[in-house]
This record gives sequence, C-alpha cells and structure tokens, in this order.
Amino acid sequence: MDWLLFGLFLALMLAGVPLAVAMGLAGAAVVAASGLGIMSLPTNVYTGIAKYPLMAIPVFVIAGLIFEKAGVAATIVRFASAVVGQRRGALAIVAVLVAMILGGISGSGPADSAAVGAVMLPSMIKAGYPRPFTAGVIAAAGSTDILIPPSIAFVIYSLLVPQASVPALFAAGMIPGILSGLTLIGIAWWLSVRHGFEAESPEPRPPFWRSLKEAGWGLAAPVIILGGMRSGYFTPTEAAVVAVFYGVVVGTVVYRSLRWRDIVNVLVESAEISAVILIVVALASVFAWASSTLGTFDALAKAMLGTGLSEVAMLLSIQLLLLIAGMFLDAISIYFIFLPLLVPIALHFDWNLVWFGIIITMNMALGQFHPPLGVNLMVTCRMAGISMESTIPWVIWMVLGMTGTMLLVTFVPELALWLPRILGYL
Repeated sequence: MDWLLFGLFLALMLAGVPLAVAMGLAGAAVVAASGLGIMSLPTNVYTGIAKYPLMAIPVFVIAGLIFEKAGVAATIVRFASAVVGQRRGALAIVAVLVAMILGGISGSGPADSAAVGAVMLPSMIKAGYPRPFTAGVIAAAGSTDILIPPSIAFVIYSLLVPQASVPALFAAGMIPGILSGLTLIGIAWWLSVRHGFEAESPEPRPPFWRSLKEAGWGLAAPVIILGGMRSGYFTPTEAAVVAVFYGVVVGTVVYRSLRWRDIVNVLVESAEISAVILIVVALASVFAWASSTLGTFDALAKAMLGTGLSEVAMLLSIQLLLLIAGMFLDAISIYFIFLPLLVPIALHFDWNLVWFGIIITMNMALGQFHPPLGVNLMVTCRMAGISMESTIPWVIWMVLGMTGTMLLVTFVPELALWLPRILGYL
C-alpha cells in the first residue's frame, strides 16, 4: 500500500491538484483499498483540527489583519526609517526591520509580506529599486515571521510533536529569527551598495522621538503578547485573543483609523485565510493517519538509520531533503508528511525536539521565498506585477545567506536552546 499512497500523491500533485486535496485523496484511497474503514475518514478530518492549540491560528490571523488595517505598519515604517537614517540601501533595511517587528504580531509569513509590501513597495520603487529586488527582499523578510514569535508554524509543530511546548518553541525561535533578519539586512545592504540603489532617499528622515511615539502602540504589541505568556497570565491561544482586543482598541480609539466596517471585513478575510490553513491541516491529517497506520514511516526511518550514516551526515541529509521539499511544498504539508519520519530519527540520536523544530522551521522559512513555489514570493511578485523568475538573481543571495544562518543554528544548538532554558521552559 505504500506505493499507492505516495504514488497517487505524486501523480495528483504533478497533475496540478492542490497539495491538500492530493494528500486527502491519496490517504482516502489507501484507507479504502486496505480496508481500514472508510467511515474513519470523517472522524480523522474532524480530530485533525479539533485541537485547542489550533484555536490560536485564526485569532492570530485576525490580530495581524487588524494591525495592518489600523495603519500600524505605516507608523513602524516611519520609526524604522528614523532609526536607519538616510543611506544607501536604507529602504531595503527598513523593509526587513518592519517585517521582523510585524512578525511579533501576526505569525503568518504571507500576511506579513502583504502588509509590508503594501507600504514599502511604492516607496522602494519610487527610490529606484528594481521591482524584482524589492519583491525578493520583502518576501525574504516576511519569512522571519514564522521564526519570531508568535508563529503559526510553531503551533502546528507543537501539535504534532507534543514533547515541544508552544512557549518553549516561541522562546527558541527568537534568537534564530533575529539572526535571520540581520543576515537579510546585511545582504540587502550589500546588494544595494554593489548596484548603487537609493543614492539619496526621496523622503526626509522622520523625527526619531515623534515616530517612536506614533509607533509605540504597535511596538508594544509583541511585548504584551510575549510578556503575558512568560508571566503566566495567559496561554498562547489567550494571547492571540488579547492581541485582537488590543489591536481593536488601538485602531478605533488611539489611531481612529479603524471603522466597524473595516473590522467586519477583517473578520471575513481572516475566516477565508484560516479556512485555507485548517483545510490543509484536516486533509493532511488523513494522509498522516493512513501512513501511520500502515507503518510506512517506521519502515523508512529504520531504513535511513540502517544506512549507518553518522549523526552529522544524517542531520545534513535531513536538511537537504527538507530544502528540496520546501521548493515544492508548503510548510504545513511538509510537517505532516515528514515529521512522522524524522521524529523517530531525532529520538534515536537523542536530539532536542525543540531545537529540531527550530531548524526544520528555518527550512520552511527558506521555502517561503524560494522559487518555484515560495508563497511569500508569490504574494510580493503579484503585488509588484512581475514574474517570479525575474527575482532569482536577487533571491539566490538571500537563500544562500539564510542557509548559512540555518547551518549555524544547526551546529550551535545553544543559539536556539539558551533562551528557553533561561526562561525555564526546558
């Protein structure tokens, strides 16, 4: 049955069937063919999403959209511009900084890329940046969103790997996320200097204290979310609810830019985005259950361990496998397909599953802006009106830089484990 499961999945994927549907159909076909009970499918679809931690996903999506509609992104852009100043490559640096800050609110890479793109694309193009470079920088910057807490990816990883708690993953992702952002800032600045982008900023430098005061409400959001979780006042799911109410107050009372009609539109849009995410989770759970019941991944894990590869060689092989998979699959699908195979290997080598989740998620971050199917890159290319192929000469440098950061975290685990250990999560 193993050949039917993976063969049908690959055939459907190559035929252009959406990945979630391909996984669901392949799993259903195996369940029917092997006599596992076709009536188990509705139960597995339901149990795949009827989990308390998943409640955080739609609420964080709402929080991110509310802060975007309230104009928080624009105030953070002005503050970042005041910090960076007027220098070559300044707007590219600002784009990465803004994406990192918004990453502490929304937890979704595509949403972050869209929010930053809406504010930064016109300014960067006006300043003379090529559209492919601009789209690539914003897409790459948005990928830090699934590393800097709160992160939807970490919530799903914790669901599949209960040994890794959400607070521990959030804390562990902080330093790797910041390192990834600093890497992208360095590359964006180097490319700007090398190619002579933005010799002079078309806009005057905003006053520092005034821009800080305007952006203060937005900058406080990540502090409230993470501080509340650390202090024990609320769980990650409750933190998402707090973020939503905070965003509504800021948008309606402080900035007065959020109308009730906007809130209704946010609820509708967030429902659509959340439905897509949860449908992927539900259908992927059918695939995962079928493969688990057949013992497919246990056999594959034993086969990989039987190759006699050393710990370092196995780790690099896993990284290469996930890097290639990230070119074609979204993060949620990769989690459901590969984690049942990789977790037994991690346990065999006694790897810390929190650290393991961080390096896997860093691979997923790479996949978000890596052609041909980087979802962040799809968003920014559509906004910039360009083809994805045109971004490759610029994006490849960012991919190389992020790969280097990922390998650094891979071989220096304390970069991920130090903070959760200090905070008492490990």
